[in-house]
Amino acid sequence: MGITERKEREKQEMRDKIIDAAISMFLEEGYEKTSIRNIAEKIEYSPATIYLYYKDKDELLYDVQKQAFGKLDDVFREKITAADPFERLEQICRTYVWFGINNPELYDLMFIIKAPMNAIDDNEWHNGDQALNALIGCVTECLSKQEIRFSDPRVAALSIWSMGHGLISLNIRCRIKEELIGDIDKEKMINKCINEYVQLIKK
Repeated sequence: MGITERKEREKQEMRDKIIDAAISMFLEEGYEKTSIRNIAEKIEYSPATIYLYYKDKDELLYDVQKQAFGKLDDVFREKITAADPFERLEQICRTYVWFGINNPELYDLMFIIKAPMNAIDDNEWHNGDQALNALIGCVTECLSKQEIRFSDPRVAALSIWSMGHGLISLNIRCRIKEELIGDIDKEKMINKCINEYVQLIKK
């Protein structure tokens, strides 16, 4: 291995170390309490070292966000296995909502807080491409088989994504109150909402 290749590998290893520490602290303490100085202390380096790799906290969080989407992609590959596109669409809906509810801090970073997006222009955001393409590809197949009540795959994808995002966001922001669900268990109510929505869009 040449000097250039070794240096690049060492730089990537340091980036990975910083990102791993940032994810750990973000999950344990939340975004607001996670600072460059805290992360530096965790990996036993000076803050100046981190600034060699990231100009600010937002840029670092954008890379952390990328790692979070990698976790979502892994879950999609594991749980979304159906051959039939409509069954696969149901799996996407359930898996996405399950991931968001069980990983609220990561979901917050991926889809709610603005900070990571400050590091880029809107048209340069690609961290969510793989998950979004999986959804668009699935609804396109559903449309080709006339299985859902849409005519445009982009409208279908945005509608379905919005449904899942709404359920997750209401839950992690503690907005699903007893007045809405009565004596039904919250998880059961969320599953029921998914069931009703899936049947609503079925052709």
